[in-house]
Formats: sequence, C-alpha cells, structure tokens
Amino acid sequence: MPQRYDLIIVGMGSGGMVASEFASTLDLRVAAVERDRVGGDCLWTGCVPSKALIASARTAHTMRHAGNYGIEPVEPTIDTAKVFERIRGVQRQIAQTDDNADRFRDMGLDVFVGHPAHVTNPHRVSVNGDDLEGRFILLCTGSRPVVPPIEGIEAAGYLTSETVWDLERAPESMVFIGAGPISMELAQAFCRLGGWVTVLQNRDRILPRDEPDLVSILHDSVVGEGVDVRLGVDIGRVETEDGKKVVYGTENGEERRWEGAEILIGAGRRPNVDGLGLERLGIGLNRHGVLVDNRSRTKVDSIYAVGDIAGRYLFTHMAGYEGVRAVRDMFFPGKGRVTDFVPWCTFTDPELAHAGLTTSEAEQRFRADDVEIWRQDLIHSDRARADGATKGAIVIVTHRKRVVGAHILAPHAAEMIHELALAINDGRKLADVANLIHVYPTYATTIGLLAADSAFESAQKYKWLVRRQKRST
Repeated sequence: MPQRYDLIIVGMGSGGMVASEFASTLDLRVAAVERDRVGGDCLWTGCVPSKALIASARTAHTMRHAGNYGIEPVEPTIDTAKVFERIRGVQRQIAQTDDNADRFRDMGLDVFVGHPAHVTNPHRVSVNGDDLEGRFILLCTGSRPVVPPIEGIEAAGYLTSETVWDLERAPESMVFIGAGPISMELAQAFCRLGGWVTVLQNRDRILPRDEPDLVSILHDSVVGEGVDVRLGVDIGRVETEDGKKVVYGTENGEERRWEGAEILIGAGRRPNVDGLGLERLGIGLNRHGVLVDNRSRTKVDSIYAVGDIAGRYLFTHMAGYEGVRAVRDMFFPGKGRVTDFVPWCTFTDPELAHAGLTTSEAEQRFRADDVEIWRQDLIHSDRARADGATKGAIVIVTHRKRVVGAHILAPHAAEMIHELALAINDGRKLADVANLIHVYPTYATTIGLLAADSAFESAQKYKWLVRRQKRST
C-alpha cells in the first residue's frame, strides 16, 4: 500500500523549503522529496556562494582603494583557495542549520533525500521504487544552466554557475559567455580577486532587462575596474591552444579571438523536468518550463508547479512566494493568484535594483504625456559622498503621479528598493512617499528628496493660496 499524504513536495530548493515550512504549520501530512541536496541552487550553486565570493572580492577592492578614505592603500595578498574554503564554510553552516533535512523532519515532514521522483499519476509519486500518494503534488525542481551549441565547447570544457564552485581556487583568467546578472556579478568579483576577465555579449549592452541609463553607468564602472566587456559578439567556435581555451568569433562584424584559462557560460537556464514523467499525464511544457495558470496549477488540477520549473521569474524570492501561494490555494477556501510584479537586484558593486516598469516600458504602455521620469544622481547624496560611493543614481517612473517603476544603482540598492516596490504594488503616488520621513543620512534619503521634488512641483499649482503677511505702510 502506498504511503498517503495531503501534500507531496518534489524538490527542496527555495520554493520547496518555504512551501514545506508553511504546510507544516497547517497540520498537514507532508512528504518532501529531494534528489540531490536540501537547499537547492540558492545554497549550493547560486545566491549563497556568489554573495560570499562577492564579499571577499569587495574587501580586496577596498584595500586597494583605501587611499580614497585617508588610509594607506595596499595590494592584498590573495589566496583564492582560502576564499573558496570560506565559501564552503558558509554553505556548511547554512546546511547544518536552516537548510537541514532534520529541521524539516522535526516539523513533522517525511523527507526523502537522494532519490529521484517520478510522477506516475495525478496523485502518486514514485520514489526509489516506493509509491507516495497525495491529495496534491507540488513540483519545485528548479532549473539548470543552458549550454549553447558552440562548436568545440564540449571538447574544450567549460564552467557554469553550478560547476564553478567545484574549483579549489579561482582561475587566473576567464572568458564569460553572456552578460546577464550571474555573469556580471561573478566577472566583477573574479576580477577584483586578481583574475583577467573578459565578458562576451551578443547584444548591444549588458543586463538587457534593466534601466538602460543605470546599466550604462554600471558598465563603465565595471570596465574601469578592469573587466573587458565586449558587445555585439557572435561566437563561432572554441579551441584549445597552448593550454588556453580560445573563443573565436566576430565583434561587430570583425574577426576576433579571446582566451582564458577557463570559460564560464552564463547564457540562461532551462527547467528541470527530465524524468518527472509529466508528458505522460498531458501536462504542457515549453522551453521556459511547465505550463501553469495564475494559481500555479498545471493542466492536472492536483499538480502545481512553482519556482524556476514554472519559468516565470527565476529568482529565489519568487520561488518561495509562489510555493506559499500554491499551498494556500490548495488548502484554503477561495482562489489564490500569483502576482507578476517581482522586484529584483543584480549584486554587482554598486548594486542594481529593479521594480516595475523601465522608462521605455512605461512610455510604450501609457500616453507619453502621462509619464514622468524622476532622477537623482548619487553625487547629490550626502551619505554617498561620505562613503566615497557616488557612482549611481535613482530613477523613479510615474504614471499620473503614481509610481509604476523604480530603479536604483547604489550601494545597498537591494535594501532600498522595497519601499518603492511597496508603493508600486499598492498604487501609491510619489507624494505618498514624500510624506514618509526618511532617516538622514542614508542612501534612501535620496528617495525622499526625489519624492519631495515631486511634491514641491505640485505645490506650485497652489501657491496662490499661500497666506502672506501684509506689508505695513
């Protein structure tokens, strides 16, 4: 007889862990299945190792530029083997505590680790030859890097955002293929740690989904640090020559070659659907992932899919949000609905945070006369001046005075974006943001100043109402 559950969760990455924790509070019988390691991409190959690497790289960069703060600069002695060991130490700490399978078992879940799962019918999952039966099934199997079909790439060998963490130390030189968030974060970090880094991008700019003006500032900053960014590149083939991996192609139509000790491919991701057996159940798939409705349900009502496998927004925070919404939809009255409003941040230095529409998207969606763009460069921020971090700006997009887009290039931009994301989500006007007193001196003070500019401009319409003291004669 199969073991019976209210909910079977397949995948214990970001979406599966949050969904499991929420489900455990509802007195449900839950089984969680993970074929590899609890924690998923975020812990083992994504957010955690990359941010730990970035922290070490930032320290090295600060030491080199300590003269900007009145302190004697020094070229740091960097043993990247120790940097990588620190990264693994951070991962172990998280794996032993928050992302530990036993923690979920203590919540009352049955956790099966190290076993692939196969969905055999709308209510049954096969795990290592045993059948689990559930009222609902939640798929949270994530995604993996895409490797484009480049001639010679397999023979030469390559790294991805998954395999780079298997290294014992950083390569002395690297060629990145792709200029999305993963590539730009890692390229800057490896450069700061002393590597020679080249980034090859087939488009006319890096980070194509973000606000162009801010991307341009970030591009110049990263190039100024030594990252060789090449745009308009069409890659032809890869060869191995004298122990180096050489990428041949064209740059804006001209023949070029780029070489490095390693090649890292950052050309997107594909959903992990292989082996699940979804096609046999009539569940739709495309190159982005499992087809779901706005409640995260597949064509089979008892099977939901969230996170990267559903192909909406490939972010850790989105996976957790979708996981909770799916469990709520399964077991609570009414119907849930997954939002398509998702803020994000690229953790370069400075950070580039994004919420809502870019300026061009707003102008395309609305009448141009109804769209206003508010911008303040960090050079006018007292905190940025004090910190010596004036490269950056804040851009706020409004439609009929309501905030519809916000973009921040600044230190701690990921922390700053949330108040503007809340304003967008709640349909607030920029004047509402102006009514909030911002702590001084902070980077967020600049948000308050931008909002105040909007309020001051509006006040001009009513200055005839100002009560003025009459002059005595």
